[in-house]
Amino acid sequence: MRIRSAALMSVAVIGSLALAGCSGGADDSADSSGEADNELCAAAGATGDVVDGLNVEGTFDDGAPESIDVGEGVEPAAYERTVSTEGDGEELVEGDYLFYASATYSLATGELQDSAGYDGEDIAPTQVSASADTAAIFGCATVGSRIVTAYPASTDADGNQVDGLVQIIDLVRVPAKKAWGEDVEPTAGMPTVELAENGEPTITLPDDLKVGDTTETAVLKQGDGAEVTADSTAIVQYKGVKASDGTEFDSSWSRDAALAAFPISGVVEGFQNALIGQKVGSQVIAVIPKAEGYHVEGGEDNELYDEDLIFVVDIVDVYTPAATE
Repeated sequence: MRIRSAALMSVAVIGSLALAGCSGGADDSADSSGEADNELCAAAGATGDVVDGLNVEGTFDDGAPESIDVGEGVEPAAYERTVSTEGDGEELVEGDYLFYASATYSLATGELQDSAGYDGEDIAPTQVSASADTAAIFGCATVGSRIVTAYPASTDADGNQVDGLVQIIDLVRVPAKKAWGEDVEPTAGMPTVELAENGEPTITLPDDLKVGDTTETAVLKQGDGAEVTADSTAIVQYKGVKASDGTEFDSSWSRDAALAAFPISGVVEGFQNALIGQKVGSQVIAVIPKAEGYHVEGGEDNELYDEDLIFVVDIVDVYTPAATE
């Protein structure tokens, strides 16, 4: 059974972390590395008798159970968290964008109250950070893990009693850090790109670079994943340089290769034109004329106002909300 909902943790459950008075703590669950300098591991919530006593086996591929056996009169004194199934994927690190699925159950009855992410439609990914409320849930668990959390009964802002909850969170995937598609022969007249071992591009301008009236795009690596649409949020690595002299003005690679996520509708026209229709796994290069860049009315103070731009973009994942009726 699937109950359509908004992302659960953003409202019902994450909000209840504060009500439950949870805090990170030492965790005996399978994802704890014991390294004192790993802030994500240290931020994971502590286990407890309630979550340890719940038999919630399985993984994301098994889907969310229609109900769970919670026993009788079970109530945690505070937020509890454990890893019921340890995944064999990579360990979460600071800055990862995590795709997950989630199901929430009544702690009184074990009945399913809400779920999302189990029917082939992604929940919007969340960025992993030791400073975020979600760190108490995710910690530094491995991709493929199933996490079980329990929340005590509480009182909401309107004075209403909120029953205790159990939540299953399945860690589905984190995007790769660089494009992985098939190499494509360079396009004549476009800037050339050399890649470091970690995937960071070095962009070299041709002596006779011509910038047209509209954005020109070439595929450097052809991916075969989901297609970017105008409604998508793209997760990317990118580097931008000025077409005038090749000077870098922005780059995710310069921020320790931290991925960036942004709605396609929120970027400049040339960037939209370069990405819409491309597939996840691809790397593209775009030569963007100033008219489709930052040369907009009221933008005269922007350092890129009068600049043609060049971007190399690795499209490593995409989230596109399901159409609503």
